[in-house]
Amino acid sequence: QVQLVESGGGLVQAGGSLRLSCAASGSMFMINAINVMRWYRQAPGEQRELVAAMTSGGTTNYTDSVKGRFTISRDNAKKTVYLQMDSLKSEDTAVYMCNVEMGFRRLWYWGQGTQVTVSS
Repeated sequence: QVQLVESGGGLVQAGGSLRLSCAASGSMFMINAINVMRWYRQAPGEQRELVAAMTSGGTTNYTDSVKGRFTISRDNAKKTVYLQMDSLKSEDTAVYMCNVEMGFRRLWYWGQGTQVTVSS
């Protein structure tokens, strides 16, 4: 019911920055039902990792490895959640996926993912 499209990935040198975007499309009724917004990442040969999360009330959480470097935010008018990534490291290289949890049934929806490659 909600489509998520990530953008902003690419190739960047270590120490650089990227801002990922996750644009949600659908009815306002469905979009307003989103309770949690999350960014996951999965590097080759590794398990999927929760990077950052934000509740509808604005509470944020980050995995320890990105604290102080990544910031999750959202623009309600644009129906978009962002992941600002600063001081990127080679170990940040992964496919980054946005995820939302919504509705009374707490259904999960995923974007297609966007590749982030950090060169050392």
